[in-house]
Amino acid sequence: MNHTLRMTNTSSLAQIVRERRSIKKKYKTDPVPQELVFKLLNDAVYAPNHGNREPWRFVFVPTKKKEEFIERLLPAFPQDFQENRRNYFSQPSAILIVIMPNDPRQKQWEENFGAVSSMIQNFQLLAWEQQLGVVWKTNAHIYEPKAREIIGVDPGEKIVGFLHMGYFNSEDIPKTKERTPVEEKMEVFE
Repeated sequence: MNHTLRMTNTSSLAQIVRERRSIKKKYKTDPVPQELVFKLLNDAVYAPNHGNREPWRFVFVPTKKKEEFIERLLPAFPQDFQENRRNYFSQPSAILIVIMPNDPRQKQWEENFGAVSSMIQNFQLLAWEQQLGVVWKTNAHIYEPKAREIIGVDPGEKIVGFLHMGYFNSEDIPKTKERTPVEEKMEVFE
């Protein structure tokens, strides 16, 4: 069996992995279709997950319901911080909240978190391929009991993150930051 690697050509997948960026602001006002989010998720959930536990569930806030969601969520924040949060949540066109079960067994919890993280990366890559920008947010509100209650997060569950989504202009893509070559971070066991 020939396992020769072709180092000269970059595959389209490798190109997407290298070029994908977190789009944090400057989203267009175009709505994010629910059908597209479901399609992307139905592919993204093929992430590796130990025992096929599928340790994820989702709350989708579509573009047309975003303002209502923001108004319901604002009371979870101190009065003097609510306008800041209103502006923050108003930036993306839609929001996907990713939730996983907590597991008191460390090994299973880490396996589940790894699986959910892999699924989120799959989602981000698939979205990028569709010119849909995504940023994975883990701000303090993911731990706020009032916010968790409003969203419908059960005891024994963890909010892994809010995925802010929206279409973007190509000139607003952040510049690529070069990565340290793996050779500088690798030891080969001998």
